[in-house]
Amino acid sequence: MSLPLAGKVAIVTGASRSIGAQIAAQLAAKGANVLITYVAGADAAAQVAADINSKGAGQAIVSQADAASLEANQRIVKEAVDKWGRLDILILNAAIQGMATIAQVTPETYDKTFDTNVKGPMFLIQSALPHLTSGSRIILFSSSLTRASTVPPNYLLYNSTKGAVEQMARVLAKDLGQKGITTNVVAPGPIDTDLFRNGKTEQQIAFFENLHPAKRLGQAEDVAKVVDFLVSPEASWVNGQTLMVNGGFAV
Repeated sequence: MSLPLAGKVAIVTGASRSIGAQIAAQLAAKGANVLITYVAGADAAAQVAADINSKGAGQAIVSQADAASLEANQRIVKEAVDKWGRLDILILNAAIQGMATIAQVTPETYDKTFDTNVKGPMFLIQSALPHLTSGSRIILFSSSLTRASTVPPNYLLYNSTKGAVEQMARVLAKDLGQKGITTNVVAPGPIDTDLFRNGKTEQQIAFFENLHPAKRLGQAEDVAKVVDFLVSPEASWVNGQTLMVNGGFAV
């Protein structure tokens, strides 16, 4: 039996660990060939690709690329098309948080956060567009904190960029939907990753667990399963939507 994504080609940005790595592995398990990007952590990215390639379904290659760099975004599109001859799926997962309150934010941190989280993804989509055909999928990433009432003051820049991403997807859905290309947003809540746990006490982690009706943190697999649906043919009528993947953390 043919795998459901056999012959498809995907780019997954920020895929050396946690959510991005899980998404890349899941797409490849369904047959897609995947280009994985990373900024740092070359060894981790290489291990993700090696694990994928050992499974015998879709292939994976890695490429170092700063999501804020327009030149890097053009390059990875070319690498994917040169390697596999096509491009079908964009998973724009790479982002930075740029933690600062209004008193702390600087023009430099503003530019870096918006360049990475908004400008880079927008121009990566533009670079990929000549290769995307009907049935292609674009998945952007937001955060459930755009809906949550308990937003820390230092999330000013991060939440602002994620609000911009959600609006970007709404407009692209109208534009690219005419070509049969869907654009959607996945907005996770707290996910149990090494990055999330770093610097937190067990009491702090328990606090976040208790904010969820199920009394647990989300897992990277919970997010990857939603992405798996959105890239499938079954999601062809889902376009311009922000899907909250948070177990009821924010409703």
